[in-house]
Amino acid sequence: MLGRGDDEETRRPLPVSGMLAAVGTLGVGLAVLTTLTLIGWMAAPRGPFGEGLPGVFRTACQLWLAAHHAGFAIPGGRVGLLPIGLMILPGALLYRAGLWMARDADLRLRMPARLPKGTPRDVENARRRAQLVLIAQAGISLAAPYALLAGVIALVSGNEIMQPFLGEALVSHLLLAFITGSVATARTIGPWRSMLRLLPERPRSLVAGTAVAISLMLLAGTLLVLGAVVVNFARIQQLSEVLSPGLVGGVLLLLLEVLYFFNAVIWGLAYISGPGFAVGAGTLVAPTGVKLSAVPMLPLLGALPPSGTAPPWVMGVIAVPFAAGAVAGVVTARVAPTPSIEAAPLWGFVCGITTGLVAGTLAALSGGPLGGAGLAAVGPSPWEVTLSVTLEVGVAAGISAGIANWWLISRRPATAPEPVRRAGAVIAKAAGRVRPARGAHLPGHWLDATEAETQPIPVIRDDWADEHAAAAAETFDDMSARRGTATPRKPAPNPPPKRKDIVDETDDRGGHVIYVDPYAWDRD
Repeated sequence: MLGRGDDEETRRPLPVSGMLAAVGTLGVGLAVLTTLTLIGWMAAPRGPFGEGLPGVFRTACQLWLAAHHAGFAIPGGRVGLLPIGLMILPGALLYRAGLWMARDADLRLRMPARLPKGTPRDVENARRRAQLVLIAQAGISLAAPYALLAGVIALVSGNEIMQPFLGEALVSHLLLAFITGSVATARTIGPWRSMLRLLPERPRSLVAGTAVAISLMLLAGTLLVLGAVVVNFARIQQLSEVLSPGLVGGVLLLLLEVLYFFNAVIWGLAYISGPGFAVGAGTLVAPTGVKLSAVPMLPLLGALPPSGTAPPWVMGVIAVPFAAGAVAGVVTARVAPTPSIEAAPLWGFVCGITTGLVAGTLAALSGGPLGGAGLAAVGPSPWEVTLSVTLEVGVAAGISAGIANWWLISRRPATAPEPVRRAGAVIAKAAGRVRPARGAHLPGHWLDATEAETQPIPVIRDDWADEHAAAAAETFDDMSARRGTATPRKPAPNPPPKRKDIVDETDDRGGHVIYVDPYAWDRD
């Protein structure tokens, strides 16, 4: 008990742990980038890194802002074409910081306990909501101080040539820290599959389908870019020799190309989806054809196809989004089947919409201006990629989801839904406790034909004794006996002869019961 009390006393509040994690992430990230910048400055002391160590630190701060995809203003334009691969550094640091924050604040103990099987649905939903709220609180605790510190870095990193946009720096740092910190906090609950179970069934199916479609399209884009690099490797090597960066500069140039490789993969996604991408104003690289002008001196751009009409077989790459949509539709239907067949295609198309939105967001991150004039538009168009991917993936996912859902329903035994089964079990259990009385007949309407076939209709007979008169006579005889004045009872007279004009309808004198049709009056 004493140890437990000490743990509770040393546990920090969540905002304090988040602030410490944010400071540590910024410190480690700037230290790494400052080291790389210092190596480049030593190799080229009169290069673009500025004069002295203050210029080196200012350049490292600019690289840190660029790693979060925060743009810069330069004379005559702006720089928005930033390497996506550079986001791996702050993303990994923020993920580790989120895990540390969760352990430092003991978020695992604050999580609602895992519920046993058979728990009511409302209790399970309440636990899920509590976990999501705690995850969001952890993400905000890390993202808020992280964004404020990024604002300070943006203010001190400007120079005469490059001025960072303060708004973009705040928003980009806030979003990246919130997403990464929330994922890291959710990871403390259990494995990745447990993280998906935090979502309700329908959003979980859309997330799974969207992830599958985007992953397949990115894989196809990666293979396309690698194939282009292999085919045009001689041109890429020639451009590298023209730059003649030297040993240290060659290593830094290779690192820059690796970081921009992720942008090229997204451009490949835009290419296979149809709209393609641009490498400057008035240019286009698409399956329908290629139109290029002067391109930047980046060796990786040597993998671009030459200008002209593309071969007809190149149009076959457009089949990739449809194939990815077909697989995503099957995944969506398997995760959350629908009881009605016509609803499954609708959810498949919704999966296409979410996939289009994710693809458009990636297209916006992978492109941007690279100065002014001819390089003001580089990369794919976000809205064109969104529209194309939505239609291609959505149509294919809707068809495959409908077929997969029909297949699942046809193979599944016909069982009532869970609420109906539970209600039926409760009713059967309650009905089993009720025992009907012996000889009791089921209630029914007097014109119920079933009741008329099972119950004889009573008929009053003329020779039945008067029960009331017999009871009164016995009462008076008892009173007279008590007083001693009882008079001898007269012998009962002989029963009157049976009347032949009254027919007993309950017996035909042969042992058979005769039933009367209650609907006879209606047919007369």
